[in-house]
Amino acid sequence: MSRVLIAEDEPRIAAFVEKGLRANGFATAVVGDGLTALDRARSGEFDLVVLDIGLPVLDGFAVLRALRAERCSVPVIVLTARDSVQDTVAGLEGGADDYVPKPFRFEELLARVRLRLAGARQGEVTVLSVGDLSLDLRTRRASVGGRTVDLSAREFALAETFLRHPGQVLAREQLLSHVWGYDFDPGSNVVDVYVRYLRRKLGAERIETVRGMGYRLAAA
Repeated sequence: MSRVLIAEDEPRIAAFVEKGLRANGFATAVVGDGLTALDRARSGEFDLVVLDIGLPVLDGFAVLRALRAERCSVPVIVLTARDSVQDTVAGLEGGADDYVPKPFRFEELLARVRLRLAGARQGEVTVLSVGDLSLDLRTRRASVGGRTVDLSAREFALAETFLRHPGQVLAREQLLSHVWGYDFDPGSNVVDVYVRYLRRKLGAERIETVRGMGYRLAAA
């Protein structure tokens, strides 16, 4: 049984993650501050760490830097409400194995946990492409026609959802659940707002509106 350390100081989120992981066969432990997280993560008793950035005492970036400086190779999935390109890049370049923005859908987190625990697999898809649009899932970078495009973590998650379902109509509720997860408001227009952001950055013609149904990424 794989053991996962959950470093999260918000009790509601920690309980949500722990309950889900335990239901899927993982052994878990929860800590609420960075100093304790560093001590437990370096102990060697865990197979993976889910690490919040906004921890008290020692923030997640500092925990990550310390672990990697000590050559501790335990996989780390950063879980954070910070939604900027700079924070995403800082986390990955600092040694994180993956980066999941809050709020999130548990199924996505679970898939990423399983992937990191499985290790690097031959043939693993790391780049999603439709036409001249591509997303590198490891570096969290997007490109259009060979030109790098800066996306926030939430924009990247929405773009990833579209690229995993090219040509398929995705309802607003599906997109809300997948990208905004446990905290989404069904009456929110946040999907429409972020689709506009993506259209500006990736090209207005790429994401089609299907009236009364949702949105669709135009197949190449």
